[in-house]
Amino acid sequence: MDDDLLQKTIGEAARTAREGLGLTQAQVAQKAGMSAQVYGRIERGGMMPSVPALRRLAAALGVSPAVLLDMSPREVPSSGNDLSPETRRVVGLLRTWPEYKVAIGRELLLVLDAAPMREE
Repeated sequence: MDDDLLQKTIGEAARTAREGLGLTQAQVAQKAGMSAQVYGRIERGGMMPSVPALRRLAAALGVSPAVLLDMSPREVPSSGNDLSPETRRVVGLLRTWPEYKVAIGRELLLVLDAAPMREE
């Protein structure tokens, strides 16, 4: 596979994963530690990320680097199209959190879940 095709493949897979999470390019770029302009170029297939950038990008998108390097964006895991956009955004955010933040978030959700619901 030539470099141009690989760049386009990485970009398409990144866009598919980002959209599935309900994230903006700027949000993914921030999580991956790169500028929004650089991420946009990668997503459009106009720039080949370095190996460290590819790894950070995959972590920000919650996928394996192998998924971004694959020849088919169809293999990017679905985030669950049955979820609301807000829920997809929350799941995308949680995928980027370290374990200690996930544990704190879980505890908070358990407290909120136990609280009685008020009808509005």
